[in-house]
Amino acid sequence: MPFGLGGPELLIVLVVFLIVFGVGRLPEVGGALGRSIQEFRTGIREDDDPS
Repeated sequence: MPFGLGGPELLIVLVVFLIVFGVGRLPEVGGALGRSIQEFRTGIREDDDPS
């Protein structure tokens, strides 16, 4: 698993995430995270073009 996290650790992170953001905001936060990752990857690809 990435970052050396196993099943129990991921479960703990998920529970903390739910406590902090709440179940109602989970889709909103997940969508924002997905868009951020997509923009980051796009930025990385654009930087690879030779000048």
